[in-house]
Amino acid sequence: MTDSTPSGAVERHPVRLQPMSVPKASDVLANDLRERILRGDFPSGTALPPERELVNQTKMSRTTVREALRILEVQGLVVIKTGRSGGAFVQLPGAESVSASVSLLIRGQQLRLTALLEMCEAIEPACAGLAAKYRDDDDLAALDAANAKVADDRSSLHEFLKANVDWHLAVAAASHNELLTGFMSALSEATYSSTESAAFVDDEVRTTIYRAYKNITDAIWAGDSAAATRRMTKGVHGFAKAVARVEERTEIVIGD
Repeated sequence: MTDSTPSGAVERHPVRLQPMSVPKASDVLANDLRERILRGDFPSGTALPPERELVNQTKMSRTTVREALRILEVQGLVVIKTGRSGGAFVQLPGAESVSASVSLLIRGQQLRLTALLEMCEAIEPACAGLAAKYRDDDDLAALDAANAKVADDRSSLHEFLKANVDWHLAVAAASHNELLTGFMSALSEATYSSTESAAFVDDEVRTTIYRAYKNITDAIWAGDSAAATRRMTKGVHGFAKAVARVEERTEIVIGD
């Protein structure tokens, strides 16, 4: 024992600790509820326990419980209703959740139009191929209705572009793949906003687009996945080339 250590004293060594990040209680509760919702413990439409009961069960404050539910509402996992029969009700994410996230990415990153068109070339042929494989009578009726609107030469530019978006969404919906449908919803809206100009669409372009859509629709009706994929690839690539010739855009702007 050294002279510097008193008799009976414990020799202590310095302990170095790293800073710790402690999550907020509301984040902990929101994470737990989120995992249970996504795991299927609470089916869609299930009413979560009332706020007072959640406070009693979790021993957390009313403010913490409200904040946790608000987090889940923003994430689209619950719907909060007011009134005597209100409360927090579970809803499972669907294609609209994918669409909203992709739209935010496009707007937030100010993506170039070329990036959008490249994405369309990558996924739209897949949508068409799957649509030919999985379409049902309702899908075919939606495609025919959209084609009829695209073919109407009396429609305004706005009406034509809306019909154009409806056709692309009908193809995506016919694929019965929610991820593809969500992506196409956001991409179609971005394309609509970026090409809403008479410079992009004249009578000749309308006729060309209708013929292309009709050929693709015919392949989907016939259940010919290969032909639908091939024709969509040709159509999307042709549109991308036409847009590039008209105007050199630097970014995509989507209205609120």
